[in-house]
Amino acid sequence: MSIIGAFIVPHPPIILPEIGKGEEKKIQKTIDSYRLVAKRIAELAPETIVVTTPHSILYADYFHISPGLKAEGNLRQFGVHNIILEANYDKEFVQKLEKNAQEELISAGTLGERNPGIDHGTLIPLKFINEFWTSYKLVRIGLSGERLTVHYQFGKCIAKTAEQLNRRTVFIASGDLSHRLKEDGPYGYRAEGPSFDQKVTHAMETGNFLDFFTLDPVLCENAGECGLRSFVIMAGALDGQAVRSTLHSYEGPFGVGYGVASFEITGKDENRHFDKIYEQNEKQRMAERKDHEDPYVRLARTSLETYLTTKKHIKPPENLPQEMITKRAGVFVSLKKFGQLRGCIGTIAPVTKNIAEEIIMNAISSGTNDPRFPPVTVSELPDLVYSVDVLSEAESIHSPDQLDVKRYGVIVSKDYRRGLLLPNLEGIDSVEQQISIAKQKAGIRKDETVTMERFEVVRHQ
Repeated sequence: MSIIGAFIVPHPPIILPEIGKGEEKKIQKTIDSYRLVAKRIAELAPETIVVTTPHSILYADYFHISPGLKAEGNLRQFGVHNIILEANYDKEFVQKLEKNAQEELISAGTLGERNPGIDHGTLIPLKFINEFWTSYKLVRIGLSGERLTVHYQFGKCIAKTAEQLNRRTVFIASGDLSHRLKEDGPYGYRAEGPSFDQKVTHAMETGNFLDFFTLDPVLCENAGECGLRSFVIMAGALDGQAVRSTLHSYEGPFGVGYGVASFEITGKDENRHFDKIYEQNEKQRMAERKDHEDPYVRLARTSLETYLTTKKHIKPPENLPQEMITKRAGVFVSLKKFGQLRGCIGTIAPVTKNIAEEIIMNAISSGTNDPRFPPVTVSELPDLVYSVDVLSEAESIHSPDQLDVKRYGVIVSKDYRRGLLLPNLEGIDSVEQQISIAKQKAGIRKDETVTMERFEVVRHQ
């Protein structure tokens, strides 16, 4: 016996009458769907319920599994003192899961607990379930900062554990959707909020979990999403299974998206190994990207790859465009991995004899000397996406009105401190934000007066 059912549910405290005080009626569809799901779980009669929650402790590279024999949770932080829930943990399941994760080189375990209490991302689902079924033990798991494919692989470890123990196991992926659906919501409105929710609920409805992997990381961040990684772990727990998916409801009257979905397992399906599909698609996409790289980007990639594999600096090839050899300019080289920044180093003004040598120097520095990141390893090289910005000569400006975040980068200076921010960066939408980040990079306080320069770039990517 392995995973016998899986469900996606939100966790808004306002859904409970004790907290909502009538406001919960605005999400009646969510309440009705929750009860339907709870009744279905009771029919499945699970021995173990696995809950993945965004509100347990989160580490950058480690999945925390709650330790011990049992735990208690409450909602006092939301002003309610009469809701207390206690659950017994499935210690045998946890121990086996730790071992399986270790064998797959996934960092997961019971170390590093800071708050033993059951979080509201777990408590809300269990409160509904307990109305209909209480004969289960709990496994409570937090998320991590690892990439989505690692979350998926961890989900496969969960399914493997349930199968090895012959444990009737239900998987609950707890998570809200976007938090940016309305101006009067908790985090305001962003256009990415409704877009994110539309894409994710479509994946819930169709059962096409590949869609989780292909979401733009910037879209997810700007949408203020909550539960995506929880959903991906669930998808991994259903790896290779045919499912009948049902989106029971979707609502967002408070500015936060609430989706309820169920996934009934109907058999095996070898076409539903979504991590392998995604990785194959990414390999093909990267190969196509490399085939179309211009000389600037190709030189940056070759410079870093050669240095990491041989510890040697290359010389500029003979077939480069003439301007790369005859012109001097400041250059920034940026590296991204799985949509996230992996390194960015550059020069405001040229320090070498031409653009080509500037690229070689800064490409190596981006991969090895960016203090925000550990040095790039050889194993990461196939996953890196490069961009090269060639800077124009900076000119002094006297007012933020002379800036445009899409067209101009900015240099801010105060005494010996100097900070730069490139133009047209994802997530930078205003001049005020651009100046603030440039100040932060230079160690300049927000309230300090600075001199400013602007520059343009030619971006190669």
